[in-house]
Amino acid sequence: MSRSLGLGDEEAARLGEDGATRIRTFRLIVVLAQELRTLMDQVLRPEGLTTQQTALVGIVDAIGAPSLSQAAAALGTTHQNAKQVAGALERKGFLRITTDTHDARIRRLTTTGKSRRTWQRRSASDQQLVLDWFSTLDEGEARTLFELLLRLETGVRAALAASSA
Repeated sequence: MSRSLGLGDEEAARLGEDGATRIRTFRLIVVLAQELRTLMDQVLRPEGLTTQQTALVGIVDAIGAPSLSQAAAALGTTHQNAKQVAGALERKGFLRITTDTHDARIRRLTTTGKSRRTWQRRSASDQQLVLDWFSTLDEGEARTLFELLLRLETGVRAALAASSA
C-alpha cells in the first residue's frame, strides 16, 4: 500500500503536513483494523466463530453477566447488532441470554462451559499468532503504540459520547 493512502498531493497540500499525516493515520488504522480482523477471522473459522463474536465473549467474561445494552456499549456497536451477535453465540453454545431477575425487560449475557473450555484450549496459540503479527515492532515501539492508541481511543470515545448526546 502506498504511503499516500489515497490522499492526493492537492489534498495533502491543503491539509498541511500535520493534517495530511493525521488523515493518512486514520485511513491506515481503518485498513489495518480490517486486515487484522480478516486474519483473526481466518484463525477462528475452524471454531465457526468471528472476531466480533469473540470480542463479545471477551466483554461478557470481563464484565460478568452484562446486560445486552452494556455489552453493546462496550463493543462499540448498536443494541441490535449486539443482539444478533449474542444470538449467534447462543446458538453455537458459547453464550446464554437470560432475563434479568429484577427487570424482565433486561437481557443478561453469560458465557458457557463450552466457551471457557474453548478459550482455555486456544488462548496460548491465538496469543502467539498476535505476537507474531506484531513482531515487526520492538518492545519500546509496541509500548508507545499502545499508549498512543489508548490516548486516541479516549478522544474517539469522547467524540462518540458528544455525538450521541
